[in-house]
Amino acid sequence: MSADELVAIYDSAGAEIGSAPRSVMRAEGLWHACASVLVLSGDRQRVYVHRRVEDKDIFPGAHDCWAGGVMAPGERPEDCARRELAEELGIIGVAIEPLFTMRFPDPPLRSHTHAYRTCWDGPVAHQREEIAAGWWTSIDELRAKLADPDWPFVPDGRALIEEWLRRHR
Repeated sequence: MSADELVAIYDSAGAEIGSAPRSVMRAEGLWHACASVLVLSGDRQRVYVHRRVEDKDIFPGAHDCWAGGVMAPGERPEDCARRELAEELGIIGVAIEPLFTMRFPDPPLRSHTHAYRTCWDGPVAHQREEIAAGWWTSIDELRAKLADPDWPFVPDGRALIEEWLRRHR
């Protein structure tokens, strides 16, 4: 998504109230909505983790385990989740399961993030503009990495995976 592409703007309660260019949303810390998909292996024992490119507009070079992004005006969370999963990892035609919605009240993450999960054992094709590298890791290895304060991990992705781990493990 380019800096000038329109994104949906929300109020603090989660209602869509308009739109703004992505650059304005970031600069002003406006409320927005996101959809994020956790990709598990078919046996649900591994998580797909990736490292963001160094020129990403927010949290460059950090790690994440969610394919996701900002919702466009009028876009449904599930549609955004499917779009982001296809764009970032090349995964299409899979079932996605809604998990929870998490509110992030502090700029630049003033968002309502809709979390989903899918299982996948097929090939992964990174979007080169967004993802520098990616790999499968066990859930226990991911927990250990998250415990390391020197491992750069996107803050919203960390909060989402910690919530998922709390609820589902």
